Amino acid sequence: MALYELVLPKMGESVAEATIIKWVKQAGDMIEIDESVLEIATDKVDSEVPSPVAGKLIKLLYKEEDVVQVGAVIAVIETQIDAEAQVEISIQEPVQINVEEIIPVEISIENINISELKDEIKLDITKSVDFSTADRFYSPLVKSMAAEEGISLSELNSINGTGSEGRVTKQDILDYININKTQGNDTLQVQKSISEPAEAIVSKNSSSVTSVSGADEIIEMDRMRRLIADHMVMSKQTSAHVTSFVEADVTNMVKWKERVKSGFEKREGEKITFTPIFIEAVAKAIKDLPMINISVNGTQIIKKKDINIGMAASLPSGNLIVPVIKNADQLNLLRLTKTVNDLASRARQSKLKPDETQGGTFTLTNLGTFGNIMGTPIINQPQVAILAIGIIKKKPAVIETEYGDVIAIRHMMFLSLSYDHRVVDGSLGGSFVRKVADYLEAWDINREI
Repeated sequence: MALYELVLPKMGESVAEATIIKWVKQAGDMIEIDESVLEIATDKVDSEVPSPVAGKLIKLLYKEEDVVQVGAVIAVIETQIDAEAQVEISIQEPVQINVEEIIPVEISIENINISELKDEIKLDITKSVDFSTADRFYSPLVKSMAAEEGISLSELNSINGTGSEGRVTKQDILDYININKTQGNDTLQVQKSISEPAEAIVSKNSSSVTSVSGADEIIEMDRMRRLIADHMVMSKQTSAHVTSFVEADVTNMVKWKERVKSGFEKREGEKITFTPIFIEAVAKAIKDLPMINISVNGTQIIKKKDINIGMAASLPSGNLIVPVIKNADQLNLLRLTKTVNDLASRARQSKLKPDETQGGTFTLTNLGTFGNIMGTPIINQPQVAILAIGIIKKKPAVIETEYGDVIAIRHMMFLSLSYDHRVVDGSLGGSFVRKVADYLEAWDINREI
């Protein structure tokens, strides 16, 4: 017998921690290789952690709702594998204390001046903070520090986080405490007198809010919706959003899809959509204008080598997720189609791997799915641009021919590009969305796939 340490695996670039949602297996359960042990959630996607070994789960090192760092040991499995290939667990014996050796100390409180001691002794009179109504995610360390320092939930929500996705870190808490100390106890008391009653009102109302008409319903945001909300607000606060629009004649593209779709479905066993065509056009345009494929780090512009295109996908819950097609410029149209279909299918089933939502350098969202003609999408940080595709509609359009101009019925579509005006000027943003439209308009109706 040997003990195997199951660690929280690496889940993609920039993901350093995850929250345990549910233990699928409990201590004492038998586990097969690749069988799911627990479900986790990151700020990008929910996922499962499988076991790389078979054996008996003998110990869980974290509870549900705990936040765990990548690489941390989360469980211990007893296996039949050679002990030399495993990492043995050393459990420290508890320290035995002889009660008889404890010397009682008598303390007299007579003649003690409390006012002289209040600056030397910190009295913990703060009740535990209820984080169930928190507007954003806080790690156990941050929660513990907030409770110890008497920081109310409303104060905590007001702190600007410097961590990943705007999260509040240990240093943010320490800085907040130091600032309050420099402002003096009077200022601190004023802050508490303002924040605590407001929080009490919110807490009271949250448990007894009723509709005047009796018909309204109050729905608490789920975890993913709260993350999306935070990410969207952070993006608007970070980037100077500008949107450029172009109308494209995609008649040849539509006719081509109608021509090949039945044969493609019979041959490949799956449908072909417009999405891989859009992604191919975007990848080509990025290669022509690579300065749209960048991110910003302070005053530095990071030019990305890889072209990783995210596609916004709607989930059954109504939330959105953005799986990423890695190295999209290196895939032909057939590979793009299969990759898009696979990611979209697994996104709807909540079976995406964490790494499949990481590393995007540009995002595409299809508003036409909902019958919209155009939109002004919010940039998916830390990227600097996002392209929205509108619905394809038949419209009368002027066509130039060798015999003169004529009016014909054409399939027309709007494209809108939101970009970060801090680093992307109008000439680049406008040229890029026009370049994508040019590739779509020049589609070869006789192309094979």
